[in-house]
Amino acid sequence: MFENIEFANPKLLWLLLMVPALIVWYILRHKKQEASLSFSDLKGFVKLPKTWKAYLRHLLFALKMAALALLIVALARPQSSSTNSTSNIEGIDIVMAMDVSGSMLARDLKPDRLTAAKNVASDFVKGRPGDRMGLVIFSGETFTQVPLTTDHGVMLNMLAEMKNGLIDDGTAIGDGLATAISRLKDSEAISKVVILLTDGMNNAGSVDPYTAAEIAKLYGIRVYTIGVGSYGTAPYPVQTPFGTQIQQMKVEIDEKLLASVASMTGGKYFRATSNQKLDEIYEEIDKLERSKIEVTEFRRLHEEFYPLVAWALALLLLEFLLRKTIFRTLTD
Repeated sequence: MFENIEFANPKLLWLLLMVPALIVWYILRHKKQEASLSFSDLKGFVKLPKTWKAYLRHLLFALKMAALALLIVALARPQSSSTNSTSNIEGIDIVMAMDVSGSMLARDLKPDRLTAAKNVASDFVKGRPGDRMGLVIFSGETFTQVPLTTDHGVMLNMLAEMKNGLIDDGTAIGDGLATAISRLKDSEAISKVVILLTDGMNNAGSVDPYTAAEIAKLYGIRVYTIGVGSYGTAPYPVQTPFGTQIQQMKVEIDEKLLASVASMTGGKYFRATSNQKLDEIYEEIDKLERSKIEVTEFRRLHEEFYPLVAWALALLLLEFLLRKTIFRTLTD
């Protein structure tokens, strides 16, 4: 009953020490006020029965002390509290849209872009156990690998198995974003986010990336875009009659498009030119989203002294009625 009780004026509880002090005073005063008569023989009084009034003569004082104690506690203003909080568990839904086109096998990130992206994304998932996650992959076409789920084991397994060649080659950025949006549009989460990672330019698919960005904005979905790849050229494995050979290929990332998509939706564009930079980008996204849905606790106090005052008044009324009726004395 008193687990969640606190007092607005706790120092007033020291007044409760008055109660035992008054009890001691009452006992001493009662002894001094007892009448005495001298008799040569007490045999005539031995068998006189005590009435119930004699046993209950101290009830009036007890009622007053109980009422005083209740009023002192009431003056200290006992309060209970109730809290309402917004939890991360229902606060944010995140879909990762990841490019798995052939160019993601370039080795300017170690061991290659795709593997580096998978590793960093896995660490990101592990660091957000309370969020729902989803995974969309795209190249020439798009495919939902994992719909929104709190089962991060499934998410991590699918990230580990993600590879190039699962779907037709190309870079359908618009289709990848549109598929991610379709997974989030009906979400009731406070915050809805797409993390879109690619290393190329939109050259496939049927949905224009700018149109997809407008749709994301309509549904209140923030899009963080990541362009993966070094500047200039990057080493890329090429199959030749003499086996796999590494050739320098030109890096082409449509940074204007990715920056515009992020800006239109309230997100941010990043460029990952190394494993360390990619790791830092995911760390920054993690911090940005945590700050946007920071748990806020609302605490409301409820006054609990009203019943105490009511009980104290009831005891005083009972004492008054008993004193004027059953325990009435000649001096009243």
